[in-house]
Amino acid sequence: MTRNFADRVQRVEPSATLAISNKASELEAEGADVVDLSVGEPDFETPDVVVEAGKRALDEGHHGYTPSNGIPALREAIAADLAAKGLDQYDAGSVVVTPGAKQALYETFQTLVDDGDEVVLLDPAWVSYEAQAKFAGARLSRLDLSVHDFQLEPALEDLAAVVTDDTALLVLNSPSNPTGAVYTDAALEGVRDLAVEHDVTVVSDEIYDDITYGVETTSLGTLDGMADRTVTVDGFSKSYAMTGWRLGYLAAPDDVVAQVGKVHSHSVSCAANFVQHAGVTALEEADAAVVEMRDAFEARRDLLVEQFEERGVDLSVPDGAFYLMLPVDADDTAWCERAIEEAHVAMVPGSAFGAPGYARISYANSQERLQEGVERLDAAELL
Repeated sequence: MTRNFADRVQRVEPSATLAISNKASELEAEGADVVDLSVGEPDFETPDVVVEAGKRALDEGHHGYTPSNGIPALREAIAADLAAKGLDQYDAGSVVVTPGAKQALYETFQTLVDDGDEVVLLDPAWVSYEAQAKFAGARLSRLDLSVHDFQLEPALEDLAAVVTDDTALLVLNSPSNPTGAVYTDAALEGVRDLAVEHDVTVVSDEIYDDITYGVETTSLGTLDGMADRTVTVDGFSKSYAMTGWRLGYLAAPDDVVAQVGKVHSHSVSCAANFVQHAGVTALEEADAAVVEMRDAFEARRDLLVEQFEERGVDLSVPDGAFYLMLPVDADDTAWCERAIEEAHVAMVPGSAFGAPGYARISYANSQERLQEGVERLDAAELL
């Protein structure tokens, strides 16, 4: 039969990160030993205290629907956590709990972007920002930060030429996926100045804010003038190793929450009941586990940087998240295909993030496997 697909779907390409992961799985099914450095998923188990809280919630009968925006206890815990970071403009009513931070981002785009609206992305940018903007019918303007060592502060003059009165939304992600860059306070202040000048809403994706190495992060919404212009997005997947639990949230001004609630209630209804109860425990009792994972990620970052520098590879050292951008051939897609076929090392081409000439490495893997991955790339003469 002849089938017509919606334009919104045909605007979007499949996820490049999942495509690489699928290729790695195919090779492993054929018996290959693949060092998978492609997926942004912590390789740790969810902290025991959180798992036990989820089990207890099930045993206590928390099986049904919850209030659409989330159970009061979780929204209150999230608001308290945000206030501890200086975001005291948010109370429990400012929070919408979602099945993962990706859903929070999707609902934000659907709420704030109309057909033809301009969305500004800072490249390299997580692959789903572009897709979600296109689903909403946006036109994209992009600013390349790779020429500034992935930092925003040196590019503020360039950003001022991109953000205008026609900009509907600017997406900020610090610490960054895929670069691991943490933007300076001066950079955030520059974003604030532009947002105020042009009356622009900014989505601040802070999913990696607990994973930094020797630097402090600042939440954009804490800056003067940004309380009413910022949608803060965060979640539990990265900091608490809860990817499969699917738990995230957004915090926003009341008028945004009211409109987001329409998208939320008519799409996912609510996040899973027992998962929300586990989320309360994560925020209140799992700090030690977060620190332990962060320390392990820092040791892995240091190992990778040392191994690549020993082989003459000059790269930008990430200050957060668990990603590293490896400079490779200009045709980064072909290079990554060679890496997985010849060295059985899986990485994501930088072009998927708007950064051709790089490969993104996720160091959510053991030090032994990271070491082996570098040695395989070296042996295959890919470095």
